[in-house]
Amino acid sequence: MTNQSTLIFNPATGTQIDAVHSFTRAEIEDAISRAVDAQRAWSRLPIARRQQFMFDLADAIMQHREELASLESQDVGKPMRAALAEADSVAAVFRYYAGAIDRLTGETIPVDGGIAMTFREPVGVVGVITPWNFPLPIASWSIAPALAAGNSVIAKPASLTPLSTRRLGELAAQVTPVPDLLQVVTGSGAQIGGTLIADPRVNKISFTGSTEVGQGLLAASAATVKRLTLELGGKSANIIFADANLEKAASAAPWAVFDNTGQDCCARSRILVQRPALDSFLSAFIDATRALRIGDPSLLATDLGPLASAEHRETVRSFLDDELAVVYRGEAPDGPGYWMAPHIAVDETATTRAAREEIFGPVAVVIPFDTEEEAVRLANDTIYGLSGSIWTSDVGRALRVARGVESGTLSVNSNSSVRVQVPFGGFKQSGLGRELGMEGIRGFTEHKSVFISTES
Repeated sequence: MTNQSTLIFNPATGTQIDAVHSFTRAEIEDAISRAVDAQRAWSRLPIARRQQFMFDLADAIMQHREELASLESQDVGKPMRAALAEADSVAAVFRYYAGAIDRLTGETIPVDGGIAMTFREPVGVVGVITPWNFPLPIASWSIAPALAAGNSVIAKPASLTPLSTRRLGELAAQVTPVPDLLQVVTGSGAQIGGTLIADPRVNKISFTGSTEVGQGLLAASAATVKRLTLELGGKSANIIFADANLEKAASAAPWAVFDNTGQDCCARSRILVQRPALDSFLSAFIDATRALRIGDPSLLATDLGPLASAEHRETVRSFLDDELAVVYRGEAPDGPGYWMAPHIAVDETATTRAAREEIFGPVAVVIPFDTEEEAVRLANDTIYGLSGSIWTSDVGRALRVARGVESGTLSVNSNSSVRVQVPFGGFKQSGLGRELGMEGIRGFTEHKSVFISTES
């Protein structure tokens, strides 16, 4: 067996920081076999014992929060302040689903001739394939509910950023009552993902990544009728009406699109502004963007770090073509590292690539509109429907627009819409299924009905 490795680089410096083992097909198949045995043992444990493991893992995450945050910061280029907050959120996710285990209930249903009962049964072995932009938080969104529902998990982090998820697997192994309950496999996405999707012993795949890869997984899942949760791309709208608190909306807007250096499927990268407010909003938005601190991710004062790779930076730069009317170009370190400053453009027609395609980088496009109906039409003029925001002082308008926008997760007078207690997912080509909340744990179960005759 060849011991191959994937080299891992710090995007802030361009230097190698680790070499991670690349699993062979035989090793992946062995991991699946062990996951089958682990799931059987895990699902038979008392509820209290399973809850205790989840709480113990949450405690271990908090005990190692600085270590996990440091790995995330070095691996992704994520500012340390954000990485620490994300470690805290991961522990909160495991605690939430620890408390959800005994709330995963069925129903009793009166029917002719007897009574019917429903049960939520674990699906079995779950493959969790996660992206490189938020490695640890997004992994927890699937790993925690999958385990809570009685499944075993094989987690495949992105080849670019595997370090924090690998460490999570090590922490889980230290406190688990069942060996191989959570296994982390690293290496080629095509090989690992292809093996997991094709193997009938893997009952479900939870994938977060690009719409293109999600489409491939959906097609490949047909052979085994694999259960899928897909959280895919986005091109979310940030809708600013003229009656909104423009100062608050403008100060929040940079974080809505440039947080994590724009590498966020929820990024509100289309900023729709009602024409009477356009000039004042744009001026305040530029001022707020100029105040962002770009630099060394290890410093707590840093707001934005680098992009994840040199290749990705070139992809993002390709959107800054001659068609795009850029009105603001920020400043970022020259290098080493994969730096790119925030850019703000105005597109009156909403037809440029930057206005229509997912950029996954620090480029915002401001699009003017006149009426409420036009704002909804523009917001829906995309293949995606993941997230978005609505800023207005008119409650009726907020509700009308929220109901009209084809998106799975919206916020009003806020750019923060993701909560562990609330289902998260997209419309249209932004995905299938939901993560988080009780809806998230139900997605890792099969719904079973049992009829009991009461006839003599």
